[in-house]
Amino acid sequence: MCACARHACAPGWDGGPVPPTTASSAGHREGGTASVELVAVVPFLLLAVLVAVQLALAGQALWSAGVAARAGARAALVGGDGTAAARRALPPSLRGGSEVGGSDEVSVRVPVPRLLPGLPRVMVGARAALEPDDG
Repeated sequence: MCACARHACAPGWDGGPVPPTTASSAGHREGGTASVELVAVVPFLLLAVLVAVQLALAGQALWSAGVAARAGARAALVGGDGTAAARRALPPSLRGGSEVGGSDEVSVRVPVPRLLPGLPRVMVGARAALEPDDG
C-alpha cells in the first residue's frame, strides 16, 4: 500500500500522462463568475454606503441640536434671549424647519437632512437647562 496519493499505485490513476494546465483552461468553468458576483453585490454595497451616510447626517443633526440647546441655555442663564441664541448656534443648513422654544429650558428640534427625497422627514432634538452656581 502506498502512502502518497500522487504515486503510481494510487487508485483511479491509469498511469497515463497528465495534461498540462494552461492559463486559458485553468479557470475555464468559472469564467465570468467574478463579474456576476460583482453585479450582485454592488447594489448591497451602495445601499450600505447610503445607510451609513444617512446615519452620519442624523448624528450631525443631533449633535448640532445639542450644541444649539446648550448655547441657548447659556444665553438664558445670563439674561439673554435663549431661543435667538440657540437659532444662531445652528448651522445655516439646519435653521430652516428647526423648532426652538423654551425660556429656562431651551429645546431645539431640527430636521435630519435627507439623501433621497423620498425618505420620510425625521426630526431630532435636544434640551438643555443651566442653573446659576451658588459659589
